[in-house]
Amino acid sequence: MNYILKILLSAIAVFALANILPGITIENYLTAVIVAIVLGLLNTLIKPILIFFTIPLTILTLGLFLLFINAAIILMADYFVDGFYVSGWLPALLFSLLLTLLQSTLYKLLNNNKKHTENQ
Repeated sequence: MNYILKILLSAIAVFALANILPGITIENYLTAVIVAIVLGLLNTLIKPILIFFTIPLTILTLGLFLLFINAAIILMADYFVDGFYVSGWLPALLFSLLLTLLQSTLYKLLNNNKKHTENQ
């Protein structure tokens, strides 16, 4: 149940950011849900492999290269999902940064609400 809520919160974040940021286009909310699922899969399956092969570059840049790996994951999602379009690296980078911040905020609110209802 918690996983479904996280997907829906991610979809809300994807949809909101796509409507705010220039260079990011999404057709509808169902596409946002699909993007959230695809991003979850890519982050689970592909991102660790990319991180492993770029460890020297990540160390050399003091971790800043991870931002470009996140942008690459966004561009991969653009490739796999029809109805989700990213116009380039800069919008993907900005989208990934803001998506991470928004998701962490929403997940924290979800966890705080869960703890609050358990204490009552």
